[in-house]
Amino acid sequence: MRKGFLLAAAVVVVAFGVSCSDDKQAPITPTAPTFAKGGPKVKSITVSPSSATITVGQNLQLTATVSPASTSTTITWVSTNTAVATVSQNGVVTGVALGTTSITASGSGVSGASAITVATTPPPGVVMVGAGDIASCSSSGDEATATLLDGIAGTVFLLGDNVYDSGTTTEFNNCYEPSWGRHKARTKPSPGNHEYGTAGAAGYFGYFGSAAGDPSTGYYSYDLGDWHIIVLNSNLSCATISCAAGSPQDQWLRADLAANSKPCTLAYWHHPRFNSGAAHGNNLDVAPFWNALYQYNADVILNGHEHVYERFAPQDSNGVADNARGIREFIVGTGGRSHYTFGTIQPNSEVRNGTTYGVLKLTLRATGYDWQFVPVAGGSFTDSGSGTCH
Repeated sequence: MRKGFLLAAAVVVVAFGVSCSDDKQAPITPTAPTFAKGGPKVKSITVSPSSATITVGQNLQLTATVSPASTSTTITWVSTNTAVATVSQNGVVTGVALGTTSITASGSGVSGASAITVATTPPPGVVMVGAGDIASCSSSGDEATATLLDGIAGTVFLLGDNVYDSGTTTEFNNCYEPSWGRHKARTKPSPGNHEYGTAGAAGYFGYFGSAAGDPSTGYYSYDLGDWHIIVLNSNLSCATISCAAGSPQDQWLRADLAANSKPCTLAYWHHPRFNSGAAHGNNLDVAPFWNALYQYNADVILNGHEHVYERFAPQDSNGVADNARGIREFIVGTGGRSHYTFGTIQPNSEVRNGTTYGVLKLTLRATGYDWQFVPVAGGSFTDSGSGTCH
């Protein structure tokens, strides 16, 4: 018998615990590796952001990432100093008093943490404020929302349908100019379908000039603090300027995103990909925008068109909840023209209101953002919170 065969046989005998002198001894069954139920053993939990500064009363969403990924791992959130900040079991931190604390995410015997400081003043940031579906000579809503702008500094964003009914030069001069027009010098507009009620949106491009971008395209981008801001053109249902994958606008968007060096990204245009409004609902034409923005880790999308306010939880381009890389979408069609109602409530819709005119104020910081819906005088609805950049 060859030597290699004898060695192999010896290994088999040892492995199964068989004695040459006692062939009645029961074999020992090999023990398989032990894994956590539902997947491999959890090695680490990472909390993002790893550190942050908030103010008293401010909220901050933390995200726990399990490695290797395990859908069966239940995360438990704990604050080591609840007198400074508390944390919900969804990972939302709330500042309580000045000081520092550690927020811990634990699961399967492993934990990760984020260092939280609660300060008296918020960290530096830049402000954007605005809405869509705004001015009409037959409505006083735009005068009420323009009054809000008078008391809020920062860049004014427009989400389209900025003047009714057809976006003519006369309507911009007579219906938009007396209200939101007084903030024209700090305005960064986007066009809506009503602007294209005039051929080529000539009234819109003529009124805003170079601030509206190239009249043949209507899309452009700019930087604001630590944020890159992208303005797109979705009119009319992407028939005027194509939104399709591979179109000039899509190619421009992807090139712009690839060249961006800012840590945070926000985009806005008129027609929302997702919304629960009864008048319009979801718009598939702008799906390529979402595909590109999600691929490049954008953080926030703003839209109008539906005359309501609606806030969505972070989600991917298919509307699937995604706290790690998802984009938060706001519908702010509350500029003053009229109110719409809600229909089928879409997945991930968190907050909705269809009866209050107002503006959305965003404070953009180096690692995140705060939002606040500011209602017109007499309005009681509001919404506020914070998010982090990817």
